[in-house]
Amino acid sequence: MVRIEGGTFRMGSDEFYADETPVHERSVDAFEFDLHPVTNEQFAAFVEATGYVTVAERPLDPADFPGADPAELVPGGLVFTPTPGPVDLRDWRQWWRWGADASWRAPFGPGSSVDDKATHPVVQVSFEDASAYASWAGKRLPTEAEFEFAARGGLEGARFAWGDDEFPDGKLMVNRWQGSFPYRNTGAAGWVGTSPVMTFPANGFGLFDVTGNVWEWTTDYYAERHVPPGTVAVDAEARPNLLAAASAEPGSRIPRRVLKGGSHLCSPDYCLRYRPSARSPQADDTATTHIGFRCARDI
Repeated sequence: MVRIEGGTFRMGSDEFYADETPVHERSVDAFEFDLHPVTNEQFAAFVEATGYVTVAERPLDPADFPGADPAELVPGGLVFTPTPGPVDLRDWRQWWRWGADASWRAPFGPGSSVDDKATHPVVQVSFEDASAYASWAGKRLPTEAEFEFAARGGLEGARFAWGDDEFPDGKLMVNRWQGSFPYRNTGAAGWVGTSPVMTFPANGFGLFDVTGNVWEWTTDYYAERHVPPGTVAVDAEARPNLLAAASAEPGSRIPRRVLKGGSHLCSPDYCLRYRPSARSPQADDTATTHIGFRCARDI
């Protein structure tokens, strides 16, 4: 882990997406942060030691899916599938599909594996899975503010984790989509999909993959705008429940958390989110081929 000294910084951005606003002042205490996202090798050690079964591997309860054919209720996760050619980028369902029996062991379903990806970030992990690993390791998941502060690497207001120039001296600094999304990806430094952790340069704090490679879970509930501390006058005990309920999509009771960092699927023509200020909502029970995590620890 890397020790991150606490400090005050300007969180968010008014340059890109609305949910990154408003830019506001935030402070974080000193903490320790994993050098890189948790790998398949590390997660396998956790599973072997505890017998833990991830959300994506658990049987589905028909009571949670009224009217559905029980035969179709099989465990799994969301799997990215490139399209044959250009499509309407407003409809994400064209490149995401439900992968029956997809899990961290087989991210794309039967026939796939992580046997040759020990040092790649683990994926197909839900918020519950990430939290369970963190607890076992004697750590915790980071807050959104901690993640953004660490990802900035000491650079105040920079667009990227390394500065404002996306390609300093012509160098690719991050594992993100190369080509035309979602049908043609020529690979980032030769990697299509996840890459081994620490493949790309570290930021100013010596942290790897704080942007790109995989999105990462935080503990914060998602809101469509930043909610700076003190701007909502509610009882402290009631606040978490209110934020959790407000974070869910319409018609759903599943809270959504903030993901940070972007992933190998982020493309400038669709998702320019491989930046410290970028954020994305994800339901607690969701596992996909581009979401992982890393842990923090109090000092």
